[in-house]
Amino acid sequence: MHDYILTLSCPDRMGIVHSVSSWLLTRHGNIVHAQQFGDPDSQQFFLRVHFSLPSDDALDALQQDFAPIAARFDMQFQIHDARRKARLLILVSKQGHCLNDLLFRVHSGQMPAEIVGVVSNHPDFQPLAQAHGLPFHHLPVSADTRAAQEQQILDLVEREQADLVVLARYMQILSSDLCQALTGRAINIHHSFLPSFKGARPYYQAHARGVKIIGATAHYVTQDLDEGPIIEQDIERVDHAMSPQDLTRIGSDVESVVLSRAVRWHVEHRILLNGRRTVVFR
Repeated sequence: MHDYILTLSCPDRMGIVHSVSSWLLTRHGNIVHAQQFGDPDSQQFFLRVHFSLPSDDALDALQQDFAPIAARFDMQFQIHDARRKARLLILVSKQGHCLNDLLFRVHSGQMPAEIVGVVSNHPDFQPLAQAHGLPFHHLPVSADTRAAQEQQILDLVEREQADLVVLARYMQILSSDLCQALTGRAINIHHSFLPSFKGARPYYQAHARGVKIIGATAHYVTQDLDEGPIIEQDIERVDHAMSPQDLTRIGSDVESVVLSRAVRWHVEHRILLNGRRTVVFR
């Protein structure tokens, strides 16, 4: 048997699940796992079906065969080969906790993906990337060179056929052009204090204000800075006895875990966009 994943969204109406199940039956398919959600606010229906087929069908052929059903229900859909590992290009600056976490998860087989390269505007993590046998691309950036540097990133995405760009604490604001080029294909991570404590050393700013909760947010990258559709968030409680260094350490741990969850759910095709929100089938 050969495994595939179908994801779809469409206006909510009767007969959607029946039509999808009937299509699978005609192809002698077996449903391994299915999740669905009907949103009463947007009146949209969302479905993820992990299924297996007795033959190794080409994705193009499956998509063409499913297209009449999609047209009938006005569906946005994708069919993925469940055996194929997603290709990740990781961007990082001078904070390496998220990068190190992703490298370990992929290398140990905990993340169903492969990393095709590490890009940084600083040289600090070249030894770490090379220790994992990965290409390291040092692409310095300034206001005068930003357009050319971002084009180099896009060239890497195309050349390496990267499915997802992961901003693992990449401390550069992406241009509108780059955000648009990577729509739905780039995930960012940041602390959840925003819009408070902007700029450098946010955990030191938070300590000075006596915060009691530290969190992190992973979201898709859009032209609206740090306001893309949220994929995952988490928090940890802190108290008065903790130092700024303690808060920074705890924040780094939360950021790493939240980013890894978001990346995993994306590469497992568990995330569907619902306007400015996401539906995440865990």
